[in-house]
Amino acid sequence: MNILLDISHPAHVHLLKNVYFYLVNDGHKVYVVAKPTNAITKLLNLYHIPYIPLGGNHDSLLGKALLQISNFFYLWWFVVKHKIEIGVHGMTVAWVSRITKMHSILTDDDDDDVEPLYVKYAHPYANVILSPKGTKRKSQKTIYYPSYHELSYLYPKEFTPDVSVLRELGIIDGEPYFILRFNAFKAHHDVGVVGLTIDNKRRLIEYLKSKGKVFITTERNIDDEFKQYQLKVTPDKAHSLMFYATMLIGDSQTMTSEAAVLGTPAIRCNTFVGRIHYLNEEENEYGLTYGFLPNESEKMFEKIDELLSMPNLKREWQERRERMLAEKIDYAKFLTWFIENYPASVEQAKHADKDFWMRFK
Repeated sequence: MNILLDISHPAHVHLLKNVYFYLVNDGHKVYVVAKPTNAITKLLNLYHIPYIPLGGNHDSLLGKALLQISNFFYLWWFVVKHKIEIGVHGMTVAWVSRITKMHSILTDDDDDDVEPLYVKYAHPYANVILSPKGTKRKSQKTIYYPSYHELSYLYPKEFTPDVSVLRELGIIDGEPYFILRFNAFKAHHDVGVVGLTIDNKRRLIEYLKSKGKVFITTERNIDDEFKQYQLKVTPDKAHSLMFYATMLIGDSQTMTSEAAVLGTPAIRCNTFVGRIHYLNEEENEYGLTYGFLPNESEKMFEKIDELLSMPNLKREWQERRERMLAEKIDYAKFLTWFIENYPASVEQAKHADKDFWMRFK
């Protein structure tokens, strides 16, 4: 089968990397098109995944729209030339599937009201949408599965932490350290969204550096005053560092969920809090993360202080993680199966029982 994977964000590299290798090992011809940003191309090169650059990067909605149109015409030509049968993940893939023989599968873990533009301009054109169970979705094309995007690459069978990353950063075994993640909020669904203020970032650093080492990772350029704390490891090692960390604090959705499924306490502060089902579930059902709105910064600092005073914090979070994992599947295995068995997989997954899902543990 000829399969196309569309990558427009670094998180998509992680999401699809294991699926890519499973499909290739099963004998399929897999093409990857990717937005040629530094973060994306660095990850693809680190994982030795060949790719075709597609488009560029714009912060304005007009720029994004014009780029989308250009990408559409290129991808249309590409799909026809290579006789692509299934395309996975992007808006452009969904559009092209309406005028070619290719079928499109969207993997989308955000609730409808968080991403109105994507819901309006991508969902109607896809053949099927895959979303975590409980996602607030109106489309009847949606198939719900018991997992998270992050468990496509951080499920225990997919990921083994590498303790050598600690030595690389001069961290002594058992030494507390904290990862701070500051987001740029430049995606189409980020209009009007805010996260941690500069004052709260400063306050966090001052408070945490008395408790242990502090490392900062940012989506784009880091503020000059914070450069001394900038995380300096290759991105393929970030999840190992996150696994051993005392805590992650920031305003990113994805990294918060990554820390949570790894069993590392995670604190998030932005205006998305309370609006995204999978993060609400990780917080309210499993107690792995906590979210605070920007006007709740005092509550956030109180919670950080409360967690750091807990004895055996990491052990407690690993136990909470195990309870979550007992109820979730390896998403990479499920997505691979779904692609390889499409379209029969649609009806099977729609009417799946518990025994069916246990195949992907």
